[in-house]
Amino acid sequence: MKRLFKIVGIVLLSLLVLLLLVFFLGTSRVDTTPYFEEAYYKNTMKRLDSARAAMTETSAPVFAGFSKVSITPRLSDEVDVATGSFKSVPLAGYGGRAGKSATGIHDSVFVMATALRIGEQTVVLVASDLLIMPPNVVDSVTAMLRSKGISREQVFYSATHTHSSVGAWGPGYVGEIFAGKEDHDIIRWLVQQTAKSIEIAIADLKPAKIATGTFSVAKYTRNRLIGKTGTKNNDFTYIALEQVEGKKAILGSYSAHATVLSEENFEVSGDYPGYWARKMELSFDYAMFFAASVGSQGPTGDGTGFERAKNVGEALADSLTARLSGVELKDNINLSYLSLKMDIPTFKIRLTTKRDLAPALSKRLLPFSNNVYLQGLKIGDLLWVTTPCDFSGEFALQLKNSLASYGYHANVTSFNGSYVGYIVPGRYFYLDEYEPRIMGWFGPNMGEYTFEMIRHLCRAMTGGDNI
Repeated sequence: MKRLFKIVGIVLLSLLVLLLLVFFLGTSRVDTTPYFEEAYYKNTMKRLDSARAAMTETSAPVFAGFSKVSITPRLSDEVDVATGSFKSVPLAGYGGRAGKSATGIHDSVFVMATALRIGEQTVVLVASDLLIMPPNVVDSVTAMLRSKGISREQVFYSATHTHSSVGAWGPGYVGEIFAGKEDHDIIRWLVQQTAKSIEIAIADLKPAKIATGTFSVAKYTRNRLIGKTGTKNNDFTYIALEQVEGKKAILGSYSAHATVLSEENFEVSGDYPGYWARKMELSFDYAMFFAASVGSQGPTGDGTGFERAKNVGEALADSLTARLSGVELKDNINLSYLSLKMDIPTFKIRLTTKRDLAPALSKRLLPFSNNVYLQGLKIGDLLWVTTPCDFSGEFALQLKNSLASYGYHANVTSFNGSYVGYIVPGRYFYLDEYEPRIMGWFGPNMGEYTFEMIRHLCRAMTGGDNI
C-alpha cells in the first residue's frame, strides 16, 4: 500500500511540474513597458514624419461617384462564387451561434462605395454590411486594385458592424468562434464584390456638390462597459453628396453597436443600420452607414428584435432628414488625406490579469495580419479618421472636443481593413469585462498609443499643435 501511495505521489508531482512548465513556458507576463520607450512607437513616429512630408492639401471642384453591390448570399445546393451561391453561410458576430448556417435572408446586405476626386487627389470610402472589414479580404482587394493604380492608402474602409451578416472569413480558432468555419469560396466572393464596388464608384465620378455635418442623438446610445459612470459619444456625422446631373448619396456614421438583433437570430440582416439605409433611400439614391467609435457603446431603443432595429434605424434617419433641410452644398472644397501604417506591440491572447498566452501559441489560435493602418481624411472642416478596431467612444469624444476648439468637427470610424480587437482607455485594461479581458490583445498601453497616433494624424492635417 505504501508503495502504491508513493507511485501516486510521484505521478501527481510529475503532473504538477508539467503543468507549471506549460504555464511558465507557454505564457508570458503582461507587458507594462511605457509605449513611448518601445521600438514600435519610434518606428511609427518615423513613418508618420515621412507621411506628413508627402501629404498635400487640394482646393478644387468636387467630383463624386457611387456604387452599391450586393453581398446577400444565396443558400443553394450548389456553390457558385460568381453569383454568391453557397450551401452554408454562417453568420458572424456571436460565438453562441456555434458556427451554424443562416436559415434565410431577412433583408439584403451590400458593400457600397463613394469615390471623391478633388483636383488630382482621389479617395474612396467603402461601407460594408459586415461585422468588420476582414483583413484577408482587404489584402486581396488591395492586390487586385494595385494594377489599376488604386493604392491601399486611398481607400477608407469601414463596416456597419451588424452581427447578423456573412461570416466564414475569419482564419484560426478564434476567427471560427466569432465568424464560423473559414470558407475560401465565401472569401473569394467578398473580395470580388468589394473590388467591383470600388471600381464602379471610381468609374462613376462626375461633377458634384458636398456638405458635411454633425449633430447629437443621445437617445439611442449607452456606455455598455461601465454604464452611467462613463461617457458616451452621441454624435451622428454625415456627408451629403449630389452629382450636378446625376445621383444623390448620403453617408452616415453613428457609435452604437449594431447588436439590436441577438444571437438567437439566424437570418441575414443589416440590423438597425439596414433600416436606416432603407429609410434614407426614400430621398437618396445611395445611403451608406459607417460604424463610428463603437468600443464600449451599446444601442438602446424601444421594442425587441427586428421591431427594435427598425425603430432605432428609422428614428436616426428621421433625425438626419430634419437636419438636412436647408443644408447648403458646395461645389468646391479642400481635401487632404494621410494613411499611416502602424507598428504594434506583440500579439498575445490574455489568460489572466498578469499573464498572456505566449505569442507563438496566440498566433496559432488567431493568425494576425500586420497590415495595420490609421487613416485620416480632411474634407473642408470635417476630419474623418479610420481605425483598425472597435474604437473607444470615450477616446473619440476627447478627440472631438479637442478639435471643436479649433473649428473642426470630427468622426472616428472602426473596422478599416485590419483588426486589433478593442481599443479602450488603459484604465479599463484590468476590468473583468469582455472588451478589455477577451479582446485586449496588445497590452494595457495600446489604447493610449493608438490615441496619440490619431492626435498626431489630426495635427498633421490641421496644422494644430495641441490637438
